[in-house]
Amino acid sequence: MSYLQNKVQSFNANLGAVAGKISNKRTVAAPVKPAPSPTPSQASDSAKNDLKRKRPDLPEVPYSQPRDTGIGQHIMTQITYAIDYLKTKNSPQSLPDILSYLSMQTREESYKRNIETILMRHDKVNYHPKSEGGPALFSFRPAHNIRSSEGLLRHLQSQHTAQGLSVKELRDGWPDAEDAITQLEAEGKLLVTRNKKDNHARMVWLNDPSLNFEVDDEFQNIWHKIKLPEPGALADELEREGLTPANKHRIIKKPVKVQEKPKRKPRSGGKTTNVHMAGILKDYSHLKK
Repeated sequence: MSYLQNKVQSFNANLGAVAGKISNKRTVAAPVKPAPSPTPSQASDSAKNDLKRKRPDLPEVPYSQPRDTGIGQHIMTQITYAIDYLKTKNSPQSLPDILSYLSMQTREESYKRNIETILMRHDKVNYHPKSEGGPALFSFRPAHNIRSSEGLLRHLQSQHTAQGLSVKELRDGWPDAEDAITQLEAEGKLLVTRNKKDNHARMVWLNDPSLNFEVDDEFQNIWHKIKLPEPGALADELEREGLTPANKHRIIKKPVKVQEKPKRKPRSGGKTTNVHMAGILKDYSHLKK
């Protein structure tokens, strides 16, 4: 026991000595280095970085996207959609029907009144006022008020001239016009010209059945037996006769200019030096050409 007690006492003594040394030791703080002063280039770079950081985030809008400049253009766009909607309807439509198609039921009343006023005054819209307590109606006003085969024939028969009718104008108020035109053409009631690219009808005329007549087979055979001249044969025949075909560019030959030799200029009279022979020599200067 005495041995263990001695070890414990020596350990406690050593621990107290070490604790005293630790408490008496001074702690020296590491010197703080001053921040280096920024150079002019660094200062300008930091200022630029500050400006870049302070710039607000803008929404990404593509440059090709048009800006909404106001309600004026927006409402006219809705008017265009409304007219396209009326084109597809064979019967007049009310303002609530048009607003429902445009998804404008919840807009303010002033906006709805503006749409109604513009439609009432539009040259492509027929306005039908209120009648018998019903709502006012709107319908599309085409260039020609034709919506059936009978109406087309009636319009062509009422014309004082043989002027044709544009199928494009007919389709504005009659979307199924081309099917009816094809049927009337097959029945021989219309004369139709078509586009070469897509074979769509382009112009229509009234066909007079009294002008249709059959040609005998004998005359048809005589007609088909007539031999046409070969391409270019007529032009060759005209050239042999000294004529120029109309489809050939006439080449005008310019006369060749013969370059003339420049005439030699006569020598100008020089200073006379043989004055001592004036009585012997004769003057022939008047004979110069």
